[in-house]
Amino acid sequence: MSPRYNTENLTETQFQSGSKGRVLKNLLGIKRKREMDALEAVKLSEATDWAIRNYSVDYRFTAQDINVLHQQWLGTIYPWAGQHRQVNISKGGFTFAMAAQVSRLMAEFERDVLASYTPCNFNNRDDVIEALAITHCELVLIHPYREGNGRTSRLLATLMALQAGLPLLDFSGITGKAKQSYFLAVQASMNRDYEPMKAVFNAVLKKTERRV
Repeated sequence: MSPRYNTENLTETQFQSGSKGRVLKNLLGIKRKREMDALEAVKLSEATDWAIRNYSVDYRFTAQDINVLHQQWLGTIYPWAGQHRQVNISKGGFTFAMAAQVSRLMAEFERDVLASYTPCNFNNRDDVIEALAITHCELVLIHPYREGNGRTSRLLATLMALQAGLPLLDFSGITGKAKQSYFLAVQASMNRDYEPMKAVFNAVLKKTERRV
């Protein structure tokens, strides 16, 4: 079984001994992927609750805040939580930003994206969707961490949606064909085409609103 991400310049020791390359080396010695997935889900829920309590509706997020969110979520599991990755990674043949460029790109992300779209207090729904789509795409493309980039990006989107007066976003519909559309939307954003991701977030918002 191959690991979730293909990596360059990684040694076997970065996967937990006995996990058959399915679980990254962790502070708890967890070897089973199912057990790790369950723990990460619980910790993400706890981190979401923490973030909601600690970031106000008029807060402007910074690149350091993204590190804090990642650390808050995975800090008890992985020693590198909240730290920019040192390895190059790809998924499904798609290569994310080179590790050597991550810190510079995150600084630009703060200056050009976070400063423009947070706090996400736009009154127009289309403006909110645009803010969510662009911010999400740009952060995912950088992929600043060894693991948990998509979920960290969704957490940021959730916090931004709350700033816009929306309920907690429901991403559970991104499965099957919708998941493939999501990946294509991320790839489209490489050319600054955010329309596919706007469609993704429009669907997420519709599902969210049906739930509440």
